[in-house]
Amino acid sequence: MEPNKTDKVQEVDLKKTMETSYIDYAMSVIASRALPDVRDGLKPVQRRVLYSMIELNNGPDKPHRKSARIVGDTMGKYHPHGDSSIYGALVYMAQKWNERYPLVDGHGNFGSVDGDGAAAMRYTEARLSRISMELLADIGKDTVDFMPNFDDTEKEPTVLPARFPNLLVNGATGIAVGMATNIPPHNLREVIDAIVKIIDNRVEEMRDTTIDEVMQIVKGPDFPTGATIIGRRGIEEAYRTGRGKLRVRAEYSMETLPNGKTRILITELPYLVNKARLIEKIASLVKEKRIDGITLLHDESNREGMRIHIELRRDVNANVVLNQLLRHTQMQDTYGVIMLALVDNQPRVLNLLQMLEFYLQHQEDVVTRRTQYDLNKAQERAHILEGLLKALDVIDEVIRIIRSSENVAAAKAELMSAFGFSDVQAQAIVDMRLRTLTGLERDKLLAEYQELEKKITELKAILGDKNLLLGVIRKEILEVRDKYGDDRRTRIGADVTDIEDEDMIPDDDVVITMTHLGYIKRTTSDNFKSQNRGGKGIRGMSTIDGDYIDDLLMTTNLHNLMFFTNLGKVYKIKAYEIPEAGRTARGTAVINLIPLSKGEKVTAIVSAEQLTDEKYLFMATRLGMVKRTPVSEYENVRKNGLQAIVLRENDELIEVKATNDQQDILMATKNGMCIRFHEADVRVTGRVSMGVIGMRLNPDDEVVGMQISSQGDSILVVSEYGYGKRTMLNEFKAQNRGGKGVLCYRIVEKTGCLIGMKLVDDSREIMLITNEGVIIQMPVSEISVIGRNTSGVRLMNVDTSSGVVVAGIAKVRESGNDSSLEDMAVDADGGENNGSDDISDDEEENGDLSDSDDGDGGDDFDKN
Repeated sequence: MEPNKTDKVQEVDLKKTMETSYIDYAMSVIASRALPDVRDGLKPVQRRVLYSMIELNNGPDKPHRKSARIVGDTMGKYHPHGDSSIYGALVYMAQKWNERYPLVDGHGNFGSVDGDGAAAMRYTEARLSRISMELLADIGKDTVDFMPNFDDTEKEPTVLPARFPNLLVNGATGIAVGMATNIPPHNLREVIDAIVKIIDNRVEEMRDTTIDEVMQIVKGPDFPTGATIIGRRGIEEAYRTGRGKLRVRAEYSMETLPNGKTRILITELPYLVNKARLIEKIASLVKEKRIDGITLLHDESNREGMRIHIELRRDVNANVVLNQLLRHTQMQDTYGVIMLALVDNQPRVLNLLQMLEFYLQHQEDVVTRRTQYDLNKAQERAHILEGLLKALDVIDEVIRIIRSSENVAAAKAELMSAFGFSDVQAQAIVDMRLRTLTGLERDKLLAEYQELEKKITELKAILGDKNLLLGVIRKEILEVRDKYGDDRRTRIGADVTDIEDEDMIPDDDVVITMTHLGYIKRTTSDNFKSQNRGGKGIRGMSTIDGDYIDDLLMTTNLHNLMFFTNLGKVYKIKAYEIPEAGRTARGTAVINLIPLSKGEKVTAIVSAEQLTDEKYLFMATRLGMVKRTPVSEYENVRKNGLQAIVLRENDELIEVKATNDQQDILMATKNGMCIRFHEADVRVTGRVSMGVIGMRLNPDDEVVGMQISSQGDSILVVSEYGYGKRTMLNEFKAQNRGGKGVLCYRIVEKTGCLIGMKLVDDSREIMLITNEGVIIQMPVSEISVIGRNTSGVRLMNVDTSSGVVVAGIAKVRESGNDSSLEDMAVDADGGENNGSDDISDDEEENGDLSDSDDGDGGDDFDKN
């Protein structure tokens, strides 16, 4: 077939066509759909819904109307974009958990805070709320411009008069093309008070208002769901720049039940958080064992308010569970503020003061136009009254002219010619009723005319004086405040690093115990009483098969604990965040408190409070490496940890101490060797470094403890089968780092290898704990002071035939105000014990095993 000769092919540049079309689409979405106007705070669809309702006479004093009728009128007259978008806007304006001051009074199922959708529009009914009438007030007095609708059959307002600043009061959210807005709702009283402050400064002091003055009045967003905003930094940033992030936290309380359990009651959620999804998330975290200790989760919410009940196990720390809930769920959420609105149909990011000033400009325009409208109407009426009063003075002649005229037009013409009446006045005269001729009616006309003259004078004064105009705005907006204002729902809390209120937590002495498999607990020190050496101890912790106690330390509730792991990382938490448990309880998995990776375990703990007077952290590894790094490099420990030291292959970090550049360092190995050197021998290196050699080890040996000389006057060593001794510190001469050290303990079959070393004095007590959780506490003064080349005495009676060995030792602090923190040595391999209770000095070997290697320092190993 031959092509039709009338066909025309028009070539176009596809790139330019696409660009033009997309820009047109983007501008339409930005200006005519997704973003609110800075003057009335409404998007076009919201404005059209409200205007349709006022046209339907669907006010708060009238019965509710079917939502389908409202949607139909809006779509047919003004918004040809489908009923779902219109009904969605109607529903949103009626939801009390979305709008701080709902603009629509809904009747029926309009959804829920659980995310349930509204019923179909054929089932629901709506009418304007009382406060929405303030948005539409005086719309018939030429206060705003009107434009043709989509088919030129109707007129619709380009903006509403808005007698209150709806953009800030109810907020707005919208996603356009290449931009979005997210303005939080605010308290009506505060926002109006800020407007009044701007007016007062202009009128009384003839000056502009600063943003700081406004921010003193507008404390922050006021969400319809209440909750608490954490800190003012995000609020100030948003108000000053138009962008910011707010941390919003649920409102909760903790109660102790009669059965001894604790429950958390959640009564308010952050803005826009779905309650049902929050509960599902909590249940999921419990099922995945990311949160431990929740035994019951129940939603008791009803029409009277929200109430989520979370019951906890007796042995868990409610503060820690609460911390985990805030960290892992939307109980604490971030609200991103983007204060973007249309100004003269152009999108702009505005600060708080600019929004208020643009609204005030709108009100000046609205009140000016309304005043002019009222003036025109008053002048028109006064003009008519002048004619009627003049006609009454010559009423006999007026009646004669009207009676003698053939028709109304002739009568009007004669009156205008004879007395100089205008056409409007002449028309009013011929329309005048006979009752107007009475004296009473004449008095009424005269009174009305005098009142109009007074009103005209006032209106002209307002138009001629901007201060009077601002006074009118002030008066009207204060009436709105007094009529609809209410108290704040959202509180603004202090921005503190720690989630819990530490003032409510006593700074008591506590014992922190952790197992090899990573179970940790906090116990009051009162649970353990001092015993004589050689006793069997008391049950301190129940362990599961294959687990044993690995760490034991004394501290206080409010201390920050820095957890150093075998992989060379450091984490920081408060002592009270560790769940408190009974003496025999196993505890909670430490991975619930700090994000340990696979194969990572805690090997040393340092109190952050101890670091205030110290200069360095001194670290030792299992293979004898040491490192000295300034404390300042560990001040800001992130939640996911911080690299504390770089380790060689197969090496582990075992000890960390705070030092002041004046200490001697002592290191002991499981085979009974000990070295002493000054910390200054170890040069200072950065946080991400390997350090240098501190002690040279035999192939089968490893470091089990590291202490600093200020911790005591004698060295206490303990073996795995419960033997130990003290040796005076002055028996260990200082040498250069990098040597093999001298003998500090004679290892024999009945003692087993060393499991730990501490520096002590007579005033201290120590705790020993076995791998089965049995703990014994004894005075240091009861432990014999003997020479280096000895095996000591029995400190604890352990059943070696059952595989029981001493797992660790810890020093007990003298008083609750002692800020030192004693950490726990790493457990060594076990062995058999066939000996008696004590190994006396007579059984010592006479061979000279001391001073085996003075050492001259070793090679330095840095990261590079």
